[in-house]
Amino acid sequence: MCGIAGKFIYDSAARVDPVLLQSMTDAVIHRGPDACGYYLGPGIGLGHRRLRIIDLVSGDQPLANEDGSIQVIFNGEIYNFEELRLTLESRGHIFRTRTDTEVIVHGYEEWGDGVVERFRGMFAFALWDEPRRRLLLARDRVGVKPLHYAALPGSIVFGSEIKSLLRDPEVPRDWSAEAIDAYLTLLYIPAPATVFHAIKKLPPAHYLVVENGAITMRSYWDLEFDDPAARLQRHDDVGEHLREIDQALRDSVSLRLISDVALGAFLSGGIDSSAVVSYMMELSDAPVVTTSVGFEQADFSELEHAEAVAKHLGCAFHPQLANPQVESLLPKLAWHFDEPFADSSAVPTYYVSAAARSLVTVALSGDGGDELWAGYARHRVQHWRAWARRTLGPVAPIAAAAARAVPLRVKGARLLRTIDLAPDDWYARQHAYGLFEPIAKRALYSDDFDAAVGDADPFEPFRAYWRNCTSSDPVDRAMYVDFKTYLPDDIMTKVDRMSMAVSLEAREPLLDHKLLERAAAVPSSLKLKNGTSKYLLRRLLERRVPRSILERRKQGFAAPIAQWLGGPLADMTSDLLCDGQLAARGLFRQREVDRLWREHRSGTANHDHRLWQLLMLELWFRRVADDKPERAASTSVLVSTE
Repeated sequence: MCGIAGKFIYDSAARVDPVLLQSMTDAVIHRGPDACGYYLGPGIGLGHRRLRIIDLVSGDQPLANEDGSIQVIFNGEIYNFEELRLTLESRGHIFRTRTDTEVIVHGYEEWGDGVVERFRGMFAFALWDEPRRRLLLARDRVGVKPLHYAALPGSIVFGSEIKSLLRDPEVPRDWSAEAIDAYLTLLYIPAPATVFHAIKKLPPAHYLVVENGAITMRSYWDLEFDDPAARLQRHDDVGEHLREIDQALRDSVSLRLISDVALGAFLSGGIDSSAVVSYMMELSDAPVVTTSVGFEQADFSELEHAEAVAKHLGCAFHPQLANPQVESLLPKLAWHFDEPFADSSAVPTYYVSAAARSLVTVALSGDGGDELWAGYARHRVQHWRAWARRTLGPVAPIAAAAARAVPLRVKGARLLRTIDLAPDDWYARQHAYGLFEPIAKRALYSDDFDAAVGDADPFEPFRAYWRNCTSSDPVDRAMYVDFKTYLPDDIMTKVDRMSMAVSLEAREPLLDHKLLERAAAVPSSLKLKNGTSKYLLRRLLERRVPRSILERRKQGFAAPIAQWLGGPLADMTSDLLCDGQLAARGLFRQREVDRLWREHRSGTANHDHRLWQLLMLELWFRRVADDKPERAASTSVLVSTE
C-alpha cells in the first residue's frame, strides 16, 4: 500500500519543482513509510511513498518498462498479477521484479487503457507515457483506493490525498458552500466533488487521460443486475447460488492472502468479518491473527461476540478495550480526512487499525457485506414500502396526508407520512435521516450561507443512480444506490484513511468485483427473506460460525458519541462551537448552534450526530482550511531520468 503524488505541466519546456514534488510526496508519508521514489522529466514529476507488501527488495517505484519510456506510480494491490504476468511474458515482455506494479506498465504496452479492465484488485495509479506525453490516471471499480486531481491552467496536479495537492501553491484553496451543504446532509462529501472547488475525486471505475492539453474521463465498468424475471427462474435453486457464492468468496479471500509480510484480519463478531475469517482459516496453514476493539459501554462493544467466533474457528485472538483520548484524536482525524467527514465509526476504525498494525502489516476486513446483500435496515424498509405503495395504489397520497396527524412515536407513522414520495426521492432522503434535514438546515443556516447554497440538491446523484440501475426491483435499486454512493464515499474513505493513518494495508474480500457480479445475479428475495437480511450469506455460514452470531441483531461499528459529548468532549465542544470563531465564519446562526448544544447537555434532546457534524466541520476549518499552504524545504537530491 502506498501514497502517490505528481504534477503534469503541458509545456514540455517547463520543469516540475523537485522541492514541490518531494513536499507533495512527503505529505503522505504515513501511507508509505518504507521507501520513497521520484521521476522527473520534461513537464512531469511523479512521487511515491511505499509500504512494502510484495517483493520487498526490488519493487520500489516509480517503476518503468524496459526502455524507461513508460513510468508508473501505484497505490493498491492487483491480486491477479501472476496470471497477467504469465500472459505478458508469453508475448515477449521482460519483467525485472516480482511486484504486481510491473504488470501495469507492460499491460499498458500490450492493451492500452483497456488494461484496467483486466485488473482484479484495489488500485489507484498514474502512468506516464513519455513518447506520447500522455498521463493516465485510474481508480479501481469500487473506489477502495482514493485518487484526487486539480485541473489548473496549463497543468494538472494529482495525489492519493488532498493534502498533497494543497502543497502546490497554484491549487486554489477556496471551499465550496455546496460541498459543505452536502456534508451536513450526508456526513460526507460525495464524489466527484471535494470541499475545495478546484479539487475533484476521480470516481470509482473511471480513468482519466490528459493528452495535448485536453482532459477526458471514461467509465470502464459498472455493476449490472440480471433481469428480475430471469433471476426468478433460478429462485428456487438455493443450492446452486450457495455453491457459486461459496466458490467466489473462497477465490476472493485466497487472492487476498498473497503477501510477503505478516497478515491478519479484523474480527467484529458480525456476519461479514466472521465470513472472511472463516475462509482465511480454511485456506491458511496457521491460526489467523485477528484483532478486535470495543468500548467500555456495553452497547458499543462487540468483543464478546468476536471472542466467540475466534474460539469457534481457532483464531489467534487479540482483543483491545479502547479508552480513546478523543479530544486529542479528533484534530488528527480531521487532518487525515482532508475534508469534513463525520462518520463517528472512524474512531473505532482508527483504533482497530492501530491494534492490528502492532501485529501485522496487512489486515483483511469484512467491509462491503451490506450493500449488495441487503444488510441495512433501509433495505428492509424499502421492501415494505414498495409493498405498501402497491397495496395502497392511488390512495397513497390520502394515506400520507392522514398519517401526518399521527404522532411519529407510533410505529410506521414516519413511513406512511412519506408514502406518496417518488421511490427514488424517498430512498435518497433515507441517507439523511437524523442529520440536518431541510427544516433543520433552514434553522441553522445564516441568510448568506443559505443564499450561497442556492438550489443545491445533494440528493440528485442518489436519484440518478436509482434511475440508472439495470433492475426494476426496488431493493436492487436501493442496494445499487448504496454501492455507488455510501460505500465508496463513506465506508471506503473511512477504512482507507484510518488504516493508512497507521500504515496498515486493509483488504476487502467481499468487494471483489467477481463476487459482486455474482451477488447481482441473486434475486433480492434471497437476500431479504421474511424480514431476514443477508439471508443467503447466513445460509452459507451455517456450518462455519456459531448460530448465535447468525441470529443476533446487527450492531454496527458505532462509537458512544452522545456520552463523549457529555463527558470528555464537553469542554472541547464548548470551545469550538461557542468561542466566536464558528460564528465569525458566517455560515450558521449562532443561537441555533447554542440551542443544539444546550439541549444536548441538559438531556432534553439528543443531538449527538448533528453536534458531531458541527464539531468535525470546525476542526476541519482550524486544522486544514485555516492553515497556510506548506512548502517543505529539502536538502535531498532527486534524480532526474530525462
